[in-house]
Parts: sequence; structure tokens; C-alpha cells
Amino acid sequence: MAFSSLPTVDMVLVKKAERKLFLIKNNQIFKEYSISLGKRPVGHKQSQGDYRTPEGLYTIDFRNRNSKYHLSLHIDYPNEQDKRRANQQGLNPGGNIFIHGLPNGKNLPLLYQGVDWTRGCIAVNNKQIQEIASYVADGTPIRIHP
Repeated sequence: MAFSSLPTVDMVLVKKAERKLFLIKNNQIFKEYSISLGKRPVGHKQSQGDYRTPEGLYTIDFRNRNSKYHLSLHIDYPNEQDKRRANQQGLNPGGNIFIHGLPNGKNLPLLYQGVDWTRGCIAVNNKQIQEIASYVADGTPIRIHP
């Protein structure tokens, strides 16, 4: 099915505590997925290497065609507020935050299921990231809740 013939969602919503990602269309949940997060999932990402997933409103701004993972959608973290906060603390805010599938060559979904294993990204299995990518256009907002 061609990308243009699929419904495009209005927003991606992530609820970290629930380990859920929702695709929202017309203020309704269109699809729901279980997710894995960074190895230290509680709290907002503060700096590079803290293994936290950011919290707040961001945008899916591009698809990484050379991903180390099956497929990945870039989240435009850090925003200006994140940069300012990190700068005030003398920290590097980090970056390279994605929604992605499993590592290339390691399609063992049961190994990753229910485990927070990323460096701050939001992970799903390979079939799920393909489906998510087919519904989420570049420029789609993503809200990440604690």
C-alpha cells in the first residue's frame, strides 16, 4: 500500500509510565503499541549519556535512512528549552532520539520485549515501526508524558 493512501495521524502520544505509544487521529486513539524506553526511564532527559527519554512536546522531523535499527523516526530533541536548561547546568543535552525498531541483524523481539534497553529512544518491534512509519508523516507532533 502506498504511503499516500494511508491515513496520516495528527499526533503521536507516549506515556512513559505505561510503556505505551498511541497514534492519535481526530482526537481518538487510532493505534496503540507497547514500547521500551531508555535504561533509566524515570525523569526528563537532562544530558547526553543519561539513558533517559525526553518528556515534552516535540516533532517527528525526519526518517533516518542509515539507521543502526530496522527503521527509525527522528524526534527533534533537544528543543530550545532543553538546550537552555542543559547550558545552565554546564551539560550537553544530547540528541539522536528516535522511535525505532530492533537493532539491525538482531530481530529477536522476545529478547527486547518488556525491557527498557535503549539509550533514551522509544523502541518497538520491527513490524510495529514499519506500521508506525506508514501512518506518521514528517512534521507530526509527538507529546511524551512521564
